[in-house]
Amino acid sequence: MAAPIPFLPHRFRAAASHYLAGRPPYPPRLIAHVATLTELDGNARVLDLGCGPGQLARAFAPLAAEVVAVDPEPEMLSAARRAAGTLPIRFLQGSSYDLGPGFGRFHLAVMGRSFHWMDRAETLRRLDQLIDPGGAVALFGDTHPDLPENAWRPAWRQALAPFRDPERESHRAGWMRHEAFLLGSAFAQLDLVAAFDRRLSPIASLVERALSMSSTNPANGEVQGEALQAAVVAALSPFAVDGMVTEVVESYALIGTRPEVP
Repeated sequence: MAAPIPFLPHRFRAAASHYLAGRPPYPPRLIAHVATLTELDGNARVLDLGCGPGQLARAFAPLAAEVVAVDPEPEMLSAARRAAGTLPIRFLQGSSYDLGPGFGRFHLAVMGRSFHWMDRAETLRRLDQLIDPGGAVALFGDTHPDLPENAWRPAWRQALAPFRDPERESHRAGWMRHEAFLLGSAFAQLDLVAAFDRRLSPIASLVERALSMSSTNPANGEVQGEALQAAVVAALSPFAVDGMVTEVVESYALIGTRPEVP
């Protein structure tokens, strides 16, 4: 198995203010599909691990008795609390390395674009001790399929390339898919659900998306941030109409449950 990425608790500190403005939201129908497949009901507890600004915590809060949202970065938790309002969400500063009996029991653990930052095998081992029989783990993410609407993506990637931190990108070498870890865990029965959305996105939001990434976020100063913004605008302008770019986003959830015992 690939070695885990070194734990840096404040990896996303400078990115927190850009995350909600830049990252595509998870479609409500995807949340509904996951709730149905995992048999989530209003009496269950949900763990949002690596919650960031709380997108998944807010989405699952109306479907659960309580959501516990955990993140190591105080700036992310502050953004999540502001967005949550009066929803039944309990926010905790911590990480997958803190998981233990004190968290209580859950029916479902969700992770949105966060599992790859963890010691994945150890995280699943700890979750096995916290998730009730019949419960599940759901890993959320998104990608851009190779469609005409996404023709701007190569220009986007090229614009970001000079700003990527080589150390933060180094984890891609020898990368092993999440499925390998799930198949080697207690949650080895896998299902994949997805939702496709075609949307118009302002170039400004795609600038925010670039700034929300740990590999490109200009934590070392405003000059790099301004240069990154200029590069993204220049790259996307040929594809834009009235400052808007069309994109098709595939949002997905990889669900792991315990195999049924015959």
